[in-house]
Amino acid sequence: MSIPYLKNIDHEKVLDLCTLVEYSEGQVVSRTLAQNSAVSITLFAFDEGEEISSHSSTGDAMLSVLDGTAKITIGGEVYSLDSGETIVMPAGIPHAVAADKKFKMQLTVVFPQE
Repeated sequence: MSIPYLKNIDHEKVLDLCTLVEYSEGQVVSRTLAQNSAVSITLFAFDEGEEISSHSSTGDAMLSVLDGTAKITIGGEVYSLDSGETIVMPAGIPHAVAADKKFKMQLTVVFPQE
């Protein structure tokens, strides 16, 4: 049996990603599905008023809102995303994620390979 590349998720089973991470009062909850030198895939649940402050990444980060509404700031510009919408936060550009109301997201970061 090989070591799975994706962890913390059932294989060969139809899943609703929203059910794999739960809201917790006053917290940002995360569940890592994959993390290596090439890619990181993480599910997040943000309680109302929670945020991840401005930072940058060495890889392009694709954020997909699974539930609720998110406020995303990229390079000083603010975007409001609803469930089902996606935005790419380019490598090296400061970005932040905030929850005016509860929301869940999937974050996929693709890192440069040299």
